[in-house]
Amino acid sequence: MTVIRPLIPRLVPARLAYDFEYIASRLADPSLLDHAVAVCVHRAPLLAVPVGGARRGGYMSFDLLILAAKTRGLLEGLPGFPNLRVRPSPYRDTCHVVEWGGQPPACDYDDVARSGFYGYSQAVVREAGQPARLAAAADRSHRPPVLT
Repeated sequence: MTVIRPLIPRLVPARLAYDFEYIASRLADPSLLDHAVAVCVHRAPLLAVPVGGARRGGYMSFDLLILAAKTRGLLEGLPGFPNLRVRPSPYRDTCHVVEWGGQPPACDYDDVARSGFYGYSQAVVREAGQPARLAAAADRSHRPPVLT
């Protein structure tokens, strides 16, 4: 007999998160990890980093709205996770999001502003700005010369 288990997210220690090292290497203030947790869904723990210092907000994406709602409940009341909210996706092929802290920059395509908002190091912020500068330089190099 097959036992079907309900999808119930659970909190586990932050260091068990699959993305712990990756996020840790990008944060401007790694001490935020002292209060981070991992949210385990589908046997895959992913890191939830609290706000603090330069980090003004955070988010996690979920394929099912019920998982986002349950995760919001798990994070509720934990230090560093203020203003928790679920942003349901209006599209079937797009993830639902749990956000905390302030509102992220309005422009989804401003990688520099978003990297700063999420508290990434200056090196990461500079790296985020790099593709835009390269694309602009490539665009300028392919323009026809201006005749005066």
